[in-house]
Amino acid sequence: MSTAAKDRPVSYQDVLDAPEGMRAEILNGELVMQARPMPDHDHVDSVMGTLLTSAFQLGRGGPRDPGGWWIVREPELHFGDPNFRTVDPDLAGWRKERMPVISPKKRYDVVPDWVCEILSPSTARTDRLKKMPLYADVGVCFLWLADPANRTLESYTLADGRWTLDSIYGDEGEALIPPFEAVPLPLANLWLPEAE
Repeated sequence: MSTAAKDRPVSYQDVLDAPEGMRAEILNGELVMQARPMPDHDHVDSVMGTLLTSAFQLGRGGPRDPGGWWIVREPELHFGDPNFRTVDPDLAGWRKERMPVISPKKRYDVVPDWVCEILSPSTARTDRLKKMPLYADVGVCFLWLADPANRTLESYTLADGRWTLDSIYGDEGEALIPPFEAVPLPLANLWLPEAE
């Protein structure tokens, strides 16, 4: 749901004042609010975050645990002026060589290397038409779109300021997906079991 303030410009205060249970973002000066996600979305978020965090953030040094990343769930990203671009992706990751530490006293202002949006019927249009171009504009290198309803994962790479679709994965087997191709991602684990 997009909201435009009638008597004043949108500001970061609108994000802070969002009603309980709503996620608020500012996408190129437009306030966008969405209800909290449903269980299928939460499941993808939780499983993907756990798998990537254990291998790429907490990597224990084994060949299947490469480390070297920060993986963060629902970070509040500030791309320049927070009154113009305050974005809240489902998951984001930074190579530790680009962002060696996470400051406990400020929002994220370093552009992530990777972002994942988990689509739902109420967010898919915003994720594709507003957030994908915004992520390309600020220079996010890798983007995943996970779709629990269709049990698919789309992987994109930024090339010359545009998204290139690398592949669309279903729910079978394991996949090596950039930028996390060092560890196979068990695709079937991402989705809630289908009802009998």
